[in-house]
Amino acid sequence: MKVLLDLQYLNVATTGIKTYMMELAHAARTYPHPEIEWIFSHDPEKQSADQSFKNPQSKVQRLNYHLDYFKWKEFQLPDMVKKHQPDVLICPDFVSPAASLPCRRLTVIHDAFFWQMPQNYPKWWRTYFLRLIKKGLKENTEIITTTEYSRKSLYKYLKKIYPMTVIHQAPKKLSEGIDAIFLENHGLEKQRYFLHIGTFDKRKNLPLLVHAFADFLKETNSDFKLVLAGGAGQSVQMNDKPLVDSLLAELQLQDKVILPGYISDLQVRTLYKGAFAYAFPSENEGFGIPIVEAMSFGVPVIHADQPALMEVAGGAGLAVQTGDQLDLKEKMILLSSEKKRVAAMIKNGLEQSKKFSAKNFIEGFHQVILKN
Repeated sequence: MKVLLDLQYLNVATTGIKTYMMELAHAARTYPHPEIEWIFSHDPEKQSADQSFKNPQSKVQRLNYHLDYFKWKEFQLPDMVKKHQPDVLICPDFVSPAASLPCRRLTVIHDAFFWQMPQNYPKWWRTYFLRLIKKGLKENTEIITTTEYSRKSLYKYLKKIYPMTVIHQAPKKLSEGIDAIFLENHGLEKQRYFLHIGTFDKRKNLPLLVHAFADFLKETNSDFKLVLAGGAGQSVQMNDKPLVDSLLAELQLQDKVILPGYISDLQVRTLYKGAFAYAFPSENEGFGIPIVEAMSFGVPVIHADQPALMEVAGGAGLAVQTGDQLDLKEKMILLSSEKKRVAAMIKNGLEQSKKFSAKNFIEGFHQVILKN
């Protein structure tokens, strides 16, 4: 059984989809199956390091990327299918070629955000991208998604019912070691900060987290800090970074809320190793990989009761009502005052995180690939 894995999108992917694609490629190499021959469209490391289209600074650069992506999906990838004659084509970035192909397709649609949250995307781009997705849902298409919540959401918005399988992904394997100077440079002490890692997209509810943290400090008079690591939202419509910046000035929290920006894998590992708890108030997620990452490092997780996060946490986290600032503040206080609860959450979280291994991830694909 020959399987072609499309990795072209790694040249621009920066967040969850990048992790998904890289870990899928690594797992395919690490856990080979005797009946499956993998063909990668690109070397994952080289394609991920390609800077040709990353961080476009002008409309011309963005247009050039979209043209390159369209050319790949609609012409070059079908040519590669003709050349290698795979039995299965896997497209892990929502879009499969519109052309008819002589093989099965596994198209990964990670979430239903484009349908659920149209206000977060430029109208022209959303219309164009949804059209690409729908045109690629051709004959012999099966959809892979990340959680039961995403599966149910997609069935709601797709006009046609496609075979759909939930495969839980694996977190990124972070390099060993820590960067102790990083904590020192930001005035951080181990076990004395709450953590969030990710973009400042509006759906992440980071202004709510800042407000809840300010209330937490007032009630506890503690020396805790809050770390919000990551870059701006992925579009003007989606970006809450300016609002967070203004909130920090208004609430005089500049020395209490640390914004280190994009950070290295070693710094990510360092922050997880030293965090007291992870705070994840997002109003909408397709999966929520930071929950798994935090739990695997023995960090208790406070998360919104959004369905995907509840599914991934599996009861090992501390759920708060989505969008409820008071509830979030109270749960932060609860964790800071109950050592037995923290110890139990750490234990349960470590067990829950084991379910999301690279081996389980690739075996989910093996089962779908070989079922026919």
